[in-house]
Amino acid sequence: MEYRKLGGTDINVSLIGLGTMTWGEQNTEAEAHAQIDAALGAGINLIDAAEMYPVPPRPETQGRTEEYIGTWLRAHPAQREEIVLATKIAGPARQPHNPRHIRGEGNQFDRKNLTEAINSSLTRLQTDYIDLYQLHWPDRSTMTFGRANYPWIEDEYTVPIEETLSVLGEFVRAGKIRHVGVSNETPWGVAQFLNAADKHGLPRIVSIQNPYSLVNRTFEAGLSEFTHKEGVGLLAYSPMAFGWLSGKYEGGARPDGARITLFERFQRYSKPHAVKAVSAYVELARRHGLSPAQLSLAFVNSRPFTTSTLIGATTLAQLHENIGSVDVKLSDEILAEIDAIHELQPNPAP
Repeated sequence: MEYRKLGGTDINVSLIGLGTMTWGEQNTEAEAHAQIDAALGAGINLIDAAEMYPVPPRPETQGRTEEYIGTWLRAHPAQREEIVLATKIAGPARQPHNPRHIRGEGNQFDRKNLTEAINSSLTRLQTDYIDLYQLHWPDRSTMTFGRANYPWIEDEYTVPIEETLSVLGEFVRAGKIRHVGVSNETPWGVAQFLNAADKHGLPRIVSIQNPYSLVNRTFEAGLSEFTHKEGVGLLAYSPMAFGWLSGKYEGGARPDGARITLFERFQRYSKPHAVKAVSAYVELARRHGLSPAQLSLAFVNSRPFTTSTLIGATTLAQLHENIGSVDVKLSDEILAEIDAIHELQPNPAP
């Protein structure tokens, strides 16, 4: 396993991070615990969760993912310090698919909601502290979860970033969290968080968890410079585009138990031009004797702005294949072919 610094901190995180959003929906508690055991055995130390998980978000299952991690931690207290534990607070329900069952539609990043969220997550996780506490999506209306264009919406009210960071700073001083991160954020948003931290002596964000994959390289345009100049590392989610880049949906296949087969809400990567681009990357991988999954993950791993590539798996076989991507080094020839496909069909699934 390779390790990289988490932003400007002294924490080393594994290049492969363990995503957990299927735990409690597609994976049982026992399967979740087996994945943690396998991941730690392979050198992974970053485990990423969210209070909203599992996905699809439902009132009946909300928080179950964190609970599964908590029961594992309760059974393995001596290993808590080996883990870089990350979780996220859900934001306000500004888009139709945002959940409305977590503290109601007015769930914003103010003192009341932040306090309730952090305490509930700590209880479910059965731990005294969270290493990385992230804002799952912005408090304001912007481009998130596949929205391609800025919406030009004047929100009635958004919590000032300074107020949010001030409360999070109190959590840091209280020992409840170690560091702060954002997710599904924009260049403007990252700049505002950094400016507020520097101006008011508040915690600086150390990471941004955004989508990044062969079919969505939008991070490169406006955000990658922040990782270089400001020490805000990328935790890349959906590096295999909800499994499309594994090749398992080629030719219209819908395997039993697969996410796209089970849930209609996951249409972000199923647009015709995205499917066409996926097929080109799958063909490229197979032509060079690589598994499509490992080609996709190896590409994300190779980016200088990637701190950790967050993988999600429903089986141990998938997990081990994905972890194996750390040993795959893409040649200049393959990288050139990837860029050629990208030029013909840039970012078909933002």
